[in-house]
Amino acid sequence: MIPAKFDYTRPGSVDEAIRALAGGGEDAKVIAGGQSLMPLLRLRLAFPELLVDVGGLGELRGVRDEGGTLWIGALTTHDEVMRDPAIGQHCGLLAEAAGTVADPAVRHRGTLGGSLAHADPAGDLPAVILALDASMTVRGPGGERTIGAGEFFVDYLTTVLAPGEILTGVRVPKLGPGWGYRYEKFHRTAQAWAIVGVAAVARRSDGHVAEARIGLTNMGMVPLRAHAAEAAAAGVEADRAALRSAAEHADEGTEPPSDLGGAPDYRRHLARVLTARALAVASGV
Repeated sequence: MIPAKFDYTRPGSVDEAIRALAGGGEDAKVIAGGQSLMPLLRLRLAFPELLVDVGGLGELRGVRDEGGTLWIGALTTHDEVMRDPAIGQHCGLLAEAAGTVADPAVRHRGTLGGSLAHADPAGDLPAVILALDASMTVRGPGGERTIGAGEFFVDYLTTVLAPGEILTGVRVPKLGPGWGYRYEKFHRTAQAWAIVGVAAVARRSDGHVAEARIGLTNMGMVPLRAHAAEAAAAGVEADRAALRSAAEHADEGTEPPSDLGGAPDYRRHLARVLTARALAVASGV
C-alpha cells in the first residue's frame, strides 16, 4: 500500500523539532528509525499530516554515566544498546532484551526512544523499562519534565506525551551488587512479536530473594508490572520450587489479548511459566 499524503521536515535541533510538532498539532508525528511508524503509514492505519524527522539529531544519541544511573539517548539504536559496555555492565537486562528485538536490520535502524514512544504492549523494551524502574526525559513547549515508566504508558499505542513533546532519553538506575536479571520471550519466529515476554530483575541476599521486579510483555493494553508475583517472591528462599510458586501469581490483574498468537488462557499459562524461568535465572538458581 502507498501511504496517504503528508508533509515532511528534518529539523536541525530538538528545539526546532518541538516548534515543528507544535505547529503541526495533533496530526504531526515524530519519525526516527521508522521501524514502527512506516508499517502503520503503509497500511494506512496512521494518517499524519506532518512527519518530523529527528533521526539526524546527535544530541539524542549515546549513553551517559550519571553515577547511580545511565542516561540513554532516545535515538540510541537497539544494536547500540545491545553492544554498549556501560549498559551491559550496569543494566544488563536492557542489553539482553535489545538483542531479541526482531532481526539485525531492524535493530540497526530501530531506536530505544521510538520503541517506547510507540508503546506497543507486544514490544520487548517497554516491559524491560518497567522492570528496571526507569524514567523518561521529555521536552516540549513547556520545557523538560521527567516521567516514571509506570506513568508513561496509558493505553494501547498511547503514552502521556503531549502534542509537541519529544522523548529525549531514558534514565535507568544501575543494578548494583547482588542483582541478577533475565528476559524470557516466547514467539513463533525470530522476527515475530512476543506472544508473551517476561523481564525480571532480582536481588539475592543470604540465599533469599530480597527484592524482585517483573515486567510483562503482551499481557494487556499496556506493558505491566507483575506486582502480585513480585510480592510473592520477596523474601522466599532462592530455589526453583519457591520461585515457581511465586510465579503462579504472574498473571494476576492482567487482561491478555486474544489473537492469532494465542488465547488469553494460553498467554496466562505462558506468563506463569516464563516468570518462573526468568526469576530462577535472575536469582542465580
